[in-house]
Amino acid sequence: MTAYAEFNRLGQSLWLDNLSRSLLKEGGLARYVEAGVSGVTSNPTIFHKAVSDSPYYKDDLARLKAREPDPEARYEALVVEDIRAACDLLKPVHDASAGDDGYVSLEVAPRLAHDAAATVAEAKRLSALVGRENLLIKVPATPAGASAFEQLTAEGYRLNITLLFSIEQTLRVFDAYLRGARAWLAKGGDPRRLKAVASLFLSRVDTLADKRLEAIGTEEALSLRGKTAVAMAKNAYRRYQELFHGPAFADLKLRGVRPQYLLWASTGTKNPAYSDLLYVEPLVGAETINTLPDKTLAAVADHALPKSTIEQGSAEAATHLARLQTLGIAPEQLGEELQVEGLRLFSESFDQMIDLMR
Repeated sequence: MTAYAEFNRLGQSLWLDNLSRSLLKEGGLARYVEAGVSGVTSNPTIFHKAVSDSPYYKDDLARLKAREPDPEARYEALVVEDIRAACDLLKPVHDASAGDDGYVSLEVAPRLAHDAAATVAEAKRLSALVGRENLLIKVPATPAGASAFEQLTAEGYRLNITLLFSIEQTLRVFDAYLRGARAWLAKGGDPRRLKAVASLFLSRVDTLADKRLEAIGTEEALSLRGKTAVAMAKNAYRRYQELFHGPAFADLKLRGVRPQYLLWASTGTKNPAYSDLLYVEPLVGAETINTLPDKTLAAVADHALPKSTIEQGSAEAATHLARLQTLGIAPEQLGEELQVEGLRLFSESFDQMIDLMR
């Protein structure tokens, strides 16, 4: 059994946080899937790097430039081909899991993040364009994005709501999923068609929290560094269990609606002083997904010790978050700042990507 398969046995799916034509054409993604990786996430930053680094886009881009005047349409044509190929590769996983796993994510353009109606329209268009049932459309968890997520869920779309950086943001998204699911069922929709994940970003939380703790500089503050993101994730999982295995979801569960799994995102460790598996080993548990960059997947294969850990230390995690509050660091405020910054970074990557298409 591979290390990846051992995580699967514990109830956690490992997805690759990367996609490129090199991975597709040179067999890298196929090897990952054979070893137990069961999904793919993408974003504008990933695609910018893919097109910049891979030689496999050059000829197609030249042809597109000759016949397609719109740089964004050129980008879309390149990306959709990769997304379809990844979906096709993961289709056996999707089928074997009865639609629980085997998904590929594609993000709506970041410029739509504050326009719910435009996000809904774009998500529908992209879903139809790709034409694969194991596609997840990524929608940012801004207030407008959360509204779009609810509307799309109510129409039976499969979604990855992203750029979550706090427990409060995550709970708002969970509530939107429940409302959307009930609206979908009220229309007579098939409950098993619904699929949604909530992407909670981790390493960026520690980067900002550590900066604030170092500015305070006391012994207590410094002792809290590198622990905020895992504490947040453990508390989010506890709230997930209370909601999706409690009375609020009971009627939907009886009718066959899937819970909205938590997906750990931004799981490559940014601080070299911390373990390269900081956002992996403490967060293993049933009904979760961890999406990992190639480097972290390699570390998992090399030296991870997979065991069920997500429910361990939940009291200590809550204490950690309370101690932050006493020091004047509000995790919810960190989350709001990070969501704004995350959207800005994705927007910049998207603009840089379009520049490559010119």
